[in-house]
Amino acid sequence: MKARLLRWLPSGRVGVISIPFAFLFLFFFVPFILVIGISFSQQVLGVPPYAPLTQWKDGILGISLNMSHYQFLLHDDLYAETYLSSLRMALISTVCCLLIGYPVAYCIARARESIRGTLMMLVMLPFWTSFLIRVYAWVAILKNDGLLNNFLMWIGLISTPLRLYHTDWGVYIGMVYSYLPFMIMPLYAHLVKMDLTLLEAANDLGAKPWKSFMLITLPLSRNGIIAGSLLVFIPAVGEYVIPELLGGSDTLMIGRVMWEEFFNNIDWPMASAVTCAMVVLLLVPMALFQHYQVKEMEEGQ
Repeated sequence: MKARLLRWLPSGRVGVISIPFAFLFLFFFVPFILVIGISFSQQVLGVPPYAPLTQWKDGILGISLNMSHYQFLLHDDLYAETYLSSLRMALISTVCCLLIGYPVAYCIARARESIRGTLMMLVMLPFWTSFLIRVYAWVAILKNDGLLNNFLMWIGLISTPLRLYHTDWGVYIGMVYSYLPFMIMPLYAHLVKMDLTLLEAANDLGAKPWKSFMLITLPLSRNGIIAGSLLVFIPAVGEYVIPELLGGSDTLMIGRVMWEEFFNNIDWPMASAVTCAMVVLLLVPMALFQHYQVKEMEEGQ
């Protein structure tokens, strides 16, 4: 019985990749195909709130595709501004995460081996609590009478509260805080594997520390920078919770627009069109991420 079961099970590479591919097919590809279909349907009052794409009548199968939602996306300035605003905020958040995360990852990678695990655990510690709770905690910190303003006024640094809550600044702070670990982890993984004898050789040849960093450390950590940047940028573009809790009414991001179309306007076809456009927008960074992952695996071999 055991021998027959082993013969039935897929073996080798096919067996390893079949499970994740089946998972992606069931929980990503199939739902996304349904979303694409809804984006070409017509909004109706009912349950579900969209018309079917196919209709069988008198032995004839009719298929009707409604392109008006995509035409509306192309001609309405609000959606163009929303996409550009989302890209801008995600890009700025990614750069801030890189500027903060690189020194942190570098210090952890150069720390004593006995404490590296503890330092990385501190980086991962926020993941032990709910994402929603962590973001909501920033409301109490950034409000006009919150912890940050009270502290700055107590030490005499400011005389009037800083307006951070319900602004783009609050969104940037929330995004950097939430996605910083995603930048630190791949950077640390590359920096900790770097051959330090290269820096010693550069030092023996008279290179200054900053020149050794620019010519050796930075190029060798390039793949980590790219991987970390994409891990931050891709989810930041479609972020909803942070702009909703910390942003103002004028904070435009794709996630908020999709929520309003789905639940406020009950316009599922329009929301689906916005979703499909966002996925197309993210195909380039996702393809770059896949390319550098494959390249990294080949270099590791």
